[in-house]
Amino acid sequence: MSTIVTTTFGPVQGVVKDDVLLFSGIPYAAAPTGPLRFQAAQPHAGWEEVRSASRFGKAAPQLATGSMTAAVPVPWSEDCLFLNITTPAADDQKRPVFFWIHGGGYRTGQGAVPWYNGAQFAKQGDIVTVSINYRMGALGFTDLSRFGPQYATSGVNGILDQITALEWVRDNIAAFGGDPSQVTIGGESAGAFAVSTLLGSPRAQGLFQRAIAQSGAAQHTLTKEAGGIVTDALLAALQASDMADLQAASVDDILAAQAQIDLEMRAGLSSRLGSVAPFYPVAGNDVLPVSPLLAISRGMGAAVALLTGTNKDEATLFVLNPVDADKLAKEAANYGGGQALIACYKGLYPQASTTELSIALATDFSFRIPALRLAEARAEAATGTWMYQFNWESRSGQLKATHALEIPFVFNNLGKPGVDVFLGPGATPQALADTMHSAWTQFIRTGNPNWPAYDLQRRCTMVFDTESAVVFDPDEGRRGVWEGIR
Repeated sequence: MSTIVTTTFGPVQGVVKDDVLLFSGIPYAAAPTGPLRFQAAQPHAGWEEVRSASRFGKAAPQLATGSMTAAVPVPWSEDCLFLNITTPAADDQKRPVFFWIHGGGYRTGQGAVPWYNGAQFAKQGDIVTVSINYRMGALGFTDLSRFGPQYATSGVNGILDQITALEWVRDNIAAFGGDPSQVTIGGESAGAFAVSTLLGSPRAQGLFQRAIAQSGAAQHTLTKEAGGIVTDALLAALQASDMADLQAASVDDILAAQAQIDLEMRAGLSSRLGSVAPFYPVAGNDVLPVSPLLAISRGMGAAVALLTGTNKDEATLFVLNPVDADKLAKEAANYGGGQALIACYKGLYPQASTTELSIALATDFSFRIPALRLAEARAEAATGTWMYQFNWESRSGQLKATHALEIPFVFNNLGKPGVDVFLGPGATPQALADTMHSAWTQFIRTGNPNWPAYDLQRRCTMVFDTESAVVFDPDEGRRGVWEGIR
């Protein structure tokens, strides 16, 4: 059985999968190739014949990192601006829409990851799910505005791709059974960075009504000056002096140069980049005039309901080798807190090893404290902010409540490939998946996950675990030591 839906670019034919309708690999913009490389996404020329939407489009160019979440190379192409839709039915029922942005450090990933399968949202929540690909790394976030107005948004084109996809949803999702006035954007890790950036972008306002940021907040953007430093490094690595040289460079050479610059600039937290990685979104343009955190603190996105939170042990996925006292001291100094941080965390975790202290500090520096600051920046917002913490611990090695572990619980996809590696041996924690999936469904449908909103007095936080409960200010013992540290 198949269904044909007409979009603004042409008709597409989906398939039935997992008892719901799936439309895969729908272009939402023209291929950003040839002269369009490094330019803002352009409208697709369209098609007249029915286009099959039964196969996922290729991912954005990327290198496999070797990490658990990006270990296997994926098929990729510069022609990557595709989206996927899972829907209960292509009718006129005006269902809530969940627009998902994948993670991967703005380096890896794609919307086709099985963990992001929206079938359970469709079947249990009557929700339409959209997942997307967008330009990443040097191809999506190199500020080349010095070379002319056609490259004015080049430092933030990956975010502009997401906005273009949201505009496509606004114009087309009703034909797939969705309601363009009930859109929730969501994402994890870099996807949550993107959600927070969209929340602070004037170009994105009005395209979504709710937002979910899982393990990522609003601090991961580069200043115009820092973006220029990264651009200089890319030009040098490619031995390029102008746009003709950049257009002539192969994608493989660009990815190799990106990896080289990553290695050099991320060997330590680069103060020249403000502790942000190279090839991240660059502020100082009409998509992102100022940093998203500043924009949000000034009221941008105040009409959008926000659900945000982190996992208790995010950094176990990244801290792979033992950390001795000297390295811990260097890390704490790089964070800007030095011995005061170490003393605080030793007090919080008196039995912890130096490696465990390193994991706790890295988790809070990159994820937990930024999440709190995002919530605090919205203290005067007209709509609510809800906070969570995911504490359920994997039975696999030392992962504990690691980065990305909450995703299959949220999507209720504990049976998908690779999830078992993260869960480890033992009974499937389906009850927790039911609880989290229900909370996310409730938020997508109503803008309230059904626990008290976060405020600066009580700081209510839903802690998800084998037994889930609301906790008041679980971060009280550590918030103060991070004051003044970016």
